[in-house]
Amino acid sequence: MATRPGTGRVLAEPSPESFGDGLTPEERDDFEGRGRRRRWPRGAAIFNEGGRSDFVASVVRGRVKASYFTDDGDEVVLAIRGPGALIGDMSAIDEEPVSATVTALEPIEALVVPVDSFMEYLQRHPRVALMLLRNMSRRLRDSDRKRIEFSAFDTLGRVARRIVELAEDFGETDGGDGIRITLPLSQEELAGWTGSSREAVSKALRALRNRGWIETHRRAITVLDIDSLRKRSQ
Repeated sequence: MATRPGTGRVLAEPSPESFGDGLTPEERDDFEGRGRRRRWPRGAAIFNEGGRSDFVASVVRGRVKASYFTDDGDEVVLAIRGPGALIGDMSAIDEEPVSATVTALEPIEALVVPVDSFMEYLQRHPRVALMLLRNMSRRLRDSDRKRIEFSAFDTLGRVARRIVELAEDFGETDGGDGIRITLPLSQEELAGWTGSSREAVSKALRALRNRGWIETHRRAITVLDIDSLRKRSQ
């Protein structure tokens, strides 16, 4: 399992979305040689829905959210991505406008590769192209699963599911039996991720606290009973 200096032990293994972890040393050297490091502050938009980009980015440090906005201006959060995630690749491959706005949840550092060089890289390394195809398939399956959740689960179940997902992807031991999730995600954003209102999410979090399954802090959640959360979200 991976560790983070100065924090706890990361509970989850590297995500299948982790692009860099799947590369051979030769593939990694070639990819890194084509790019340059770039930083964005918290709140900055890395990609804008409907726009076009001339680069793809591999996240090195920090976390981002992918979302889109309805005609009424409501934000629908699609996913949270962390270090190792490749963003902008779908638009580069299908040459269509970016399908979601990608925003920095915290200061971001990423390796940026021009689209033309990225496509040349995939032609030179067909194994990597197949790896990306598998990751895209996982994203589609995850999207299908979330659509099913919206009709099959109530708000409490959806919130529990998202907390489990965050714990598995970003959770760290807190020195006891809890799993601490430190992420600058507001209740409004969690509502947009669960297809619920802010009031419904607040009520769900309160219910989970009352059951002794979680504790909430400013920009953090400590999971005390992940098994119960999993059961409630199935």
